[in-house]
Amino acid sequence: MPIGRLDHYSIRTLDIEASRRFYTEVMGFNAGFRPPFQFPGIWLYNGAQYPETTGVVHIIGIDPDDPQGLKDYLGDRDVTSLQGTGTVDHMAFTATGLADMRQRLNSHGVAFRERTVPSLGIHQVFFEDPSGVTIELNYPAAEAAATA
Repeated sequence: MPIGRLDHYSIRTLDIEASRRFYTEVMGFNAGFRPPFQFPGIWLYNGAQYPETTGVVHIIGIDPDDPQGLKDYLGDRDVTSLQGTGTVDHMAFTATGLADMRQRLNSHGVAFRERTVPSLGIHQVFFEDPSGVTIELNYPAAEAAATA
């Protein structure tokens, strides 16, 4: 079976609310169906929702007062390792609406950096979520030229 599109990525966090706000208010995703796991969390969707998809981002909350459900399901991780992307460098999404995203990032105080990839016609915007995970959004380069 060939590998298809990115299904989702998961982030463990001690601050589930900061992640929810970031992914709904900045990225524009919607919180939706999530199975009743024995640990806190949020599944975030970009368009189609369950059962068509399992979402694009799974926020995994760590309950310091009751971590056993998470340990039983996904295993234990040292909370000091839960910063940044570790060995994964970034998550990338195709996108349109560059001007709107710049405005949203600025209005939420999210620092970002941009660059246009030579000869590919892609304009990239990079920024970090509240857990330090790097996100890349790939826009048509013509959008960047039109808003320059």
